[in-house]
Amino acid sequence: MDRMATRRIERTQESRRLLVAAAAELFAEKGYRQTSFIDIAERAGISRGSIPWHFGNKLGLLEAVVDDRLQAVLTGLTPPAGERPADPLDQVMDFIRLPGTRLFITLLAEAVEVDSPIREHYARLHAALRQGVRARIPAGALPQGTTPEAFTILMVGAVIGVHAQWRVAPEAVDLEAVRAALRALLPPGPGRP
Repeated sequence: MDRMATRRIERTQESRRLLVAAAAELFAEKGYRQTSFIDIAERAGISRGSIPWHFGNKLGLLEAVVDDRLQAVLTGLTPPAGERPADPLDQVMDFIRLPGTRLFITLLAEAVEVDSPIREHYARLHAALRQGVRARIPAGALPQGTTPEAFTILMVGAVIGVHAQWRVAPEAVDLEAVRAALRALLPPGPGRP
């Protein structure tokens, strides 16, 4: 491949990255429906015609944003190779504190509407979160009589609820106290007291 073709590919990838970053910020600040292509293009410093070229439409851009942010969150919660996984409750608190997770709360308010254009995609996002949580449940850590599916739904629901409360009134939500309360409710798992 010649230098010009390589440079063109690099510019295309950089444009895409800038658009995803700008859209993520704006969707978190204003919501999906209230954010326009013009807003995104201005924030990214790129022509608004680039958005449909890269993503097809606004929903395609949203899917790229959510996939990008979800991957970043799951990567941030995955220990480096050879290291012991962090305590799942510590991972939950780390997840809540990540700046990029605000996007998930903002979009949730829109996704619960029956006619929302993002409802189906958000359902897939929750399924991915449940799968990620389920994969991190230590063997033997479930309360007796609890299925992994039910426990996972409960944990994702708790995280979403705590996260929403903390974003709205951080001074009223002590995340460390919440972690301690969750710890008290869970039976000890392998490697935990």
